[in-house]
Amino acid sequence: MTEFQSTRQLNVYRRLSNGEKVLAGQLAQNKQGIFFQYDSDYLSHYHSLSPFHLPFNHTLNLAPLTPHQGLHGVFADSLPDGWGLMLMDRIFRHHHIQPHQLTPMDRLAYIGERGMSALSYAPGSEYSETTQNTLSDLADLGQQATQLFDGQTDEVLTALANAGGSGGARPKALIFFDPKKPDQVATTPQSGLQPWLIKFTSQNLLLGHDEGRCEAAFLSIACNAGIHVSSWQLIETAEARAWLALRRFDCNPAHHAGRYHVHSLCGLLDADFRQPSIDYEDLIKASQILCQSPAIGQVQFVRAIFNLFACNQDDHSKNWSFILSDQGKWQPSPFFDITFSPTPNNEHTTAFMGYGCQPPLKAVQQLAQQANFSSWNQAKDEIIRIADALSQWSEIAAGLGISPKIQKMISTQLNKTWQENKHLCI
Repeated sequence: MTEFQSTRQLNVYRRLSNGEKVLAGQLAQNKQGIFFQYDSDYLSHYHSLSPFHLPFNHTLNLAPLTPHQGLHGVFADSLPDGWGLMLMDRIFRHHHIQPHQLTPMDRLAYIGERGMSALSYAPGSEYSETTQNTLSDLADLGQQATQLFDGQTDEVLTALANAGGSGGARPKALIFFDPKKPDQVATTPQSGLQPWLIKFTSQNLLLGHDEGRCEAAFLSIACNAGIHVSSWQLIETAEARAWLALRRFDCNPAHHAGRYHVHSLCGLLDADFRQPSIDYEDLIKASQILCQSPAIGQVQFVRAIFNLFACNQDDHSKNWSFILSDQGKWQPSPFFDITFSPTPNNEHTTAFMGYGCQPPLKAVQQLAQQANFSSWNQAKDEIIRIADALSQWSEIAAGLGISPKIQKMISTQLNKTWQENKHLCI
């Protein structure tokens, strides 16, 4: 067995929406840290990958030591968190390599071309699991994921490891399938199959095996409130379970190999998403500057208010992202990871003008002003529309087959949250 050698240099590529792959630059690591330098041709023909903290020029740029373990935020976005990281660590352990031996560069090499968004890294790690371009049974993939998440097995299927490049702590997979025939899936692109993210369920999650149905309900409610969300569908499984599948917004539906560059808020601002380090005022300001549109703040204000009234308190800075077009135009991604998600201290991870819960009227009015609403009445109309949409919870939840116990628990909390914040609608 050869001794493990850490990755010292990587080429960074960007996949365009037409499937073309271009060299963006190089990452290199020495005792000082990790450096990135843009490729000269990329500087001449394309656009900044991270406009706020990564200079778009020929300089050799050293990444800060924190908060992304010594990586630039834009490249840290390529790494999974929680579930995907666990799968990666298990694969390395199978090769007798312990997680503490790995650098972020090693992890990027492992991701290679299998991550979310448009960025890829080469040369890929020799420890990456590879599969033939064959179809897998979705039920088997989900069963393996659930058993692994619940601690019932130490085995990691190659297909599961290849599909585990997504973020978040819950079991999920990046798959390619035909929504009309969801039983068979691939973990690598295939002609005629669409790219989706599928979220499996577990008895150990807050909402148990109703997790997928609940998120589907909140996606429906958000859509009814006029908020842009990804296409989704529930995949019914054995034992009356349902997994939520979401169409990937980093992929071009018109070209199977086309990708869009996606950048998280925490990566953009070099913020620690594990800590309550961001305010919705920061989100709105960053969105207005990045997208070069004061009015885009209204989009983010509406989403912030939805999180407030929906009790989606796990609204950390990795759950906000932006999409870059080939022409260099940024826009907010579809609203995602929206579900009933209270925190132990009953406060939002992203604050409302400094308030983690029950923001006073004056604070929300200031937030609306920053969002470029022409008047408070215009902003209040949006708040009322969100509250009206959330009042449909019981009807939508029943229609999706959510258990009466979960329906009642969430309904009770939504009513409590309404009482605490209804002053915003008066």
